[in-house]
Amino acid sequence: MSQKSPIKCIFSVDVEDWFHILDVQSTPELSEWESLPSHVEKNFRRLLDLFSEKKVSASCFFLGWIAEKYPDLVKEASDRGHEIASHGYSHKLVYQMTAEEFFNDAVKSRHIIENIVGRPVSGYRSAGFSTTVSTPWFFEKLIEAGYQYDSSVFPAPRGHGGLKTNDFAPYFVKGNERGIIEFPITVTKLFGKPLCFFGGGYLRLFPYFLIRNMTLKVLSEGRPAVFYVHPREIDPAHPRLPMNIIRRFKSYVNLSTTKGKISQILDDFEFATFESFVNDHPELTQGE
Repeated sequence: MSQKSPIKCIFSVDVEDWFHILDVQSTPELSEWESLPSHVEKNFRRLLDLFSEKKVSASCFFLGWIAEKYPDLVKEASDRGHEIASHGYSHKLVYQMTAEEFFNDAVKSRHIIENIVGRPVSGYRSAGFSTTVSTPWFFEKLIEAGYQYDSSVFPAPRGHGGLKTNDFAPYFVKGNERGIIEFPITVTKLFGKPLCFFGGGYLRLFPYFLIRNMTLKVLSEGRPAVFYVHPREIDPAHPRLPMNIIRRFKSYVNLSTTKGKISQILDDFEFATFESFVNDHPELTQGE
C-alpha cells in the first residue's frame, strides 16, 4: 500500500563498479581499473529497468571515471528522466585529499558529466560519505566547484568517520559568497542513538518491515528519507575483493535480497529527485 505523505522520499544510486569498495588493502588503484572486468553497465541498467517499471525518477551520482568510460550509460539514465549528479572522479575518501586535490577532483567530474548530458550538474556526493571534522574546507570547495547541493554528510559514527551533527533534515550552508544545500544521509534515532536503515549494508542487513517503519518515522518528522544503493548490490554473482571477515560481511551481506527490497520501497513510498525536492522547497535555497 502506498504511504502518502506531504514529504517525498528520494532514491539515489552511486554509480560505480564492484571494485570501488573503499578502504580495504585489496582495493585496486585507479591505474588498474581499466584492466578489470566491469559489471556496472548490466547492473545499472537492471536498476533503470526497475525504476521504469515503478515509474520512479532517481538521482544518479556518477563516478566521473565511470561517466568518462561509459558515456552512453549517463545519456541513457538522463533520457529515462533521471537526475544526473557527480560522485567525484577518482573515488577517494575526502579526508585523504588536500583541499586543492578535492576541488580539482570535484571539478573534473562535473565537467565530464556536463559535457555528456549537455546541461549543468548541480549535485555532489563524496566517496564513502567521507566529509569529517578534519575537512573544514569541504563545503566551501564544493561551492567553488560550482555545485548547488551536496549529499555527503553522514550524521552518525561509521567506518569512514561520519560527521557528528544534530541536523538530520536538509539544511543550508552559508559560504563566503553563496551557499549550498546539504541533504544528510538519513538517520533516525532508535533507543537514543542515530542509526541508518536506508542504504548500502544497512538496507541489506535490516528486515524490510523495520526499514519501512523507520521510513514512516522519518516522514512523520517532516523530512525526506534518502535511500542509496550501488549497482553491485543487486548482483550476488559479482566478483569479490579479498578482505577481512568483518568487512566482507558489511560489503556482501544479503546481496540476494537487495533488489526485492528496492522494489518494495519503490512500491510503498512516493519519490522526488534531489533537484525536484529543492524546486518544491525554495526555502532551502534561502537558508530558511
